[in-house]
Amino acid sequence: MQPDQRQARPQIIHARYPIFILDVAKTATACRDVTEIVAHFRRLIERHPCARFLGVFDHMAHTRALPDGEIAEGILDAQNVVFCFGMSIPNPEILALRPRSIGIAELTDRFVVSFLETPMPLANSAMETWTQALLVSPQPGSGQANDRPCSQLR
Repeated sequence: MQPDQRQARPQIIHARYPIFILDVAKTATACRDVTEIVAHFRRLIERHPCARFLGVFDHMAHTRALPDGEIAEGILDAQNVVFCFGMSIPNPEILALRPRSIGIAELTDRFVVSFLETPMPLANSAMETWTQALLVSPQPGSGQANDRPCSQLR
């Protein structure tokens, strides 16, 4: 090996990565399908001053197209919203943690929204807030559910 070359090496940075998961009953959200939830996240990402929307990965279509692709029973759709909060590049290794992704799976009775938490509190807070906003809360005295956020997209 020449002196200016380095071997590939495994490395653990930021110790561990907890996952945030929210099960959203279909009766607890105004969103009717994964497409509406993707639109919800895209709208919020595009409004955020530090985030950049990169795209949507249709994990379901990808896995179905594989000759040996397997999808757990009960999963009707699975997509990832891909974006980045990268406000700095403190070292080259940080790029392994970017971009970010929020996964959305549709099951018969609910949606499962999940993401890998980051070492950046601002990003975690935003992603948690965006995800919690999917939940419908009753409007006081109305006897009806608040129709935010997905009904605004229709």
